[in-house]
Amino acid sequence: MEASLAADFLGIQMKNPLVVASGILGTSASVMERCAREGAGAVTSKSAGPEPRTGHANPVTLAWNGGVINAIGLTNPGCREEVPLLRETHRRLRALGLPLFASLFAPSVEAFGEVARVIAEAEPDLIEVNISCPNVGSEFGTPFSATAKSAAEVTAVVRKAVKLPISIKLAPNVPEIGRIAQAVVSEGADAVTAINTVPAMLIDAYAGKPVLKNANGGLSGAAIKPVALKAVWEIAQMVSVPIIGTGGISCGLDAAEMIMAGATLVGVGSAVALEGPAVFSRINRELEAFMTQEGYPDLASMRGKALPQK
Repeated sequence: MEASLAADFLGIQMKNPLVVASGILGTSASVMERCAREGAGAVTSKSAGPEPRTGHANPVTLAWNGGVINAIGLTNPGCREEVPLLRETHRRLRALGLPLFASLFAPSVEAFGEVARVIAEAEPDLIEVNISCPNVGSEFGTPFSATAKSAAEVTAVVRKAVKLPISIKLAPNVPEIGRIAQAVVSEGADAVTAINTVPAMLIDAYAGKPVLKNANGGLSGAAIKPVALKAVWEIAQMVSVPIIGTGGISCGLDAAEMIMAGATLVGVGSAVALEGPAVFSRINRELEAFMTQEGYPDLASMRGKALPQK
């Protein structure tokens, strides 16, 4: 008997656990619909903020051994312009039976609440609160994900602003990510997304300068999978809410490892950028084949397998 990939996420019944990560092809309704038709279980829009942003100057992204480094700079049309896009995307995804997750960011604690109220007008199935983008620090200061206190403050403001489910997206470069996860859950987070990209840079030795125009960027892809697994594994031991495990997922075995670390859903980002939306159907096939071979009838029977046994 073949294994079931069906996932229950905060009462949302999903066909499979794969989620298009924020920032990957989440800029138009047609592209997000294509990801859904190619096998994604849910789609996350690109992060929107209070005002339009053009982002950083080129070069902003580069494929690198084992990953991708980028400093896009949170390019977006602003939250009010984002609402019609989200509504149209939600309409298309609903016809396919898929949920829409809407990502947002802001430069201040108070602004997170304001942006959340606007984005909530589109009625997405989940609001993902991006408090951890690593490549705009010079503009916004220290990311809100850096401490339990600041992460909790943002969560409280967003929780007060909207009734929709919210997931807080955490950063990997912190001392105790499990404690930060605890803090956001205590302030009303329904889920946690982990991780965002890892702060990084590349230098061109011949030119004697950083490759990216912004100098610093965020590393994603296969190179960060061990970091993401450890983060999810730590968070799963500290909170009981669902985790969207993201970072370095490019095959079915990667997805199985993330679920065994404690994730409920699995975000896929760089693999989509490198291979295209068809990557979802491939990962689903590989995950199902692994589960069937190893005797896991469903995702629940595999989830948390790698966690310390109590």
